[in-house]
Amino acid sequence: MRVELRPAGPGDQAVHLDADLAAGEIRHREDGLVAGARGELDADALRTAAATAARALRAGGGTVAWRVDPSLGVAPAEQVRAYVEGTAFGAYDPGLLKQGYAGRAEVGLAVDAPPELHDLAIRQATVSRHVDAARNLVNRPANDLTPTALGVHASAFALEHVTVERHGRDWITDQGMGSFAAVASGSEEEPQLIVVRYDPPDAAGGAVLGLVGKAITFDSGGVSLKPALRMQDMKGDMAGGAAVLEGIAAIAELRLPVRAIAAVAASENMQSGTSYRPGDVLRASNGKTIEVINTDAEGRLVLADALHYARSSGATHLVDFATLTGAMSAALGDLIAGWFCNDETLAAQIDAAMAASGDLGCRFPLHRRYRRYIDSTFADMKNASELREGGPVLAAMFLQEFAGDGPWAHVDMAGPGYVQRKRPDYILDEGGTGYGVRLIVELAQALAAP
Repeated sequence: MRVELRPAGPGDQAVHLDADLAAGEIRHREDGLVAGARGELDADALRTAAATAARALRAGGGTVAWRVDPSLGVAPAEQVRAYVEGTAFGAYDPGLLKQGYAGRAEVGLAVDAPPELHDLAIRQATVSRHVDAARNLVNRPANDLTPTALGVHASAFALEHVTVERHGRDWITDQGMGSFAAVASGSEEEPQLIVVRYDPPDAAGGAVLGLVGKAITFDSGGVSLKPALRMQDMKGDMAGGAAVLEGIAAIAELRLPVRAIAAVAASENMQSGTSYRPGDVLRASNGKTIEVINTDAEGRLVLADALHYARSSGATHLVDFATLTGAMSAALGDLIAGWFCNDETLAAQIDAAMAASGDLGCRFPLHRRYRRYIDSTFADMKNASELREGGPVLAAMFLQEFAGDGPWAHVDMAGPGYVQRKRPDYILDEGGTGYGVRLIVELAQALAAP
C-alpha cells in the first residue's frame, strides 16, 4: 500500500461517509465512493469504512482519498490511524500462491491531514506493512512455511541494532529444553528456537521487553489426534510467533528507544514412532517436570522453555502470544483475545495498548487457587486436565510456572489470530489477521516512555 499525505487529486477516489449505509456497504457516485458507517462512529467503524473502500479498488487498483474531519467526533489522530490501517486491511490479498499474485493491482491511499499528524500516518503505514507480513506468514501452508522457513524469514531482517539467532533440535536438547524437544520429536522437520534481539543505543531506562511466540507451523494434535474437520486451519497455529517476529521488526524499524528480545518456538506437532505420548514425563529447562495428559496441549509445552529462555536472557517485562486454547475462542469468538497478567502496572499498559491499537482483549483471572487444575501425582505439574472446565485459566497457570520473577502476561489469541470466516468489519478475509503486531508496538512505545 502506497501512502501519500495530500488532499484528493484528479484520478483519486475520494471517500465520503454516509450514516444511512450499514458498515461494510459501498456505493459509487461521480465524485468518488460512499462508505457506510452506521452505528456508533469510532476508530473501528472508520477502519471498516476505509477497508471497504480499499476493497472496492483491489481488483483494478487506484487511490482512495480521505480527509481528516474534526466534526466527526473522532479525534484526528484516531482518524489517521483508522484510515491508514483500514486501507491496508482492505487492500490485503490472501491469495499468495495464486497465479498472477505478483502482478496484482496496487491500492494507494491519500490522506489529507494536518501536518502535525503526518509522522503518525507514516508510522502506522510502517506498522501496517508488518501486520501484512504477519498475515502472509500465517496464510502460508505448512508445506511452504516450515519451522526452518520461518527462521529463514526472521534471519532476513536487515534492521539496525537487530541480531537474529536460529537454534535447531540438537541445541534445544543440549539446553535441557525437554518440553520443547518432546513436541518436536514426532516430526522430521527441524524445530527452531528463533531469537531476535533489538538493542538500540538510546534505550530509555532498564526495561527489556520480552516477547515469546508459539509457532506450531502445523498442529495435527500428535498422538491425541485432532478431528479432521477444519484441520487445514492448523497452519495458523503459528500466528502468535508471526505476531512476535513482525512486532519486534516493527519496533526496530520505528527505532523505538526500548530494548527487546523475542523468543519464538517453532515446530510441527505430528505423530510418528518417535512422538511423545500421553503419560510421558518431561523435564523443562527450568528443571520442572511435566506429566503429559494430552499431546494436543502442545503450545504450552513449547512456550514453557521459550519463556524461561527469554526471562533468563534478561527480559524484565515478559508477554507471550499464542493461539492456545479452543475454549478461549468459544468464550470470546474471533474478535477479542483473552489475556492474563501477574502485575497491575503491566496490565494497565497492556489495556491501554489494546485500546490504542485496535487489537482488542479481555482480561481473565489468574487466581492462585486455580493451580489445582495442573496438580499431578507423578510430576511437578501436568499439561492438561480431565475436567472440561477452566481450560484457558489452566493453560495460563501452567505458563506462569515458567515465566520467572517479574511482570508477565499471556495473550491467548486463539479466536482473533486466525479467523475461519469473513467478519463484518475490517477483517474482510478468512485466515491470518496479524493480531498482536499493533499491540506489541503500542506496548513497546509505553515501555519506552520516560
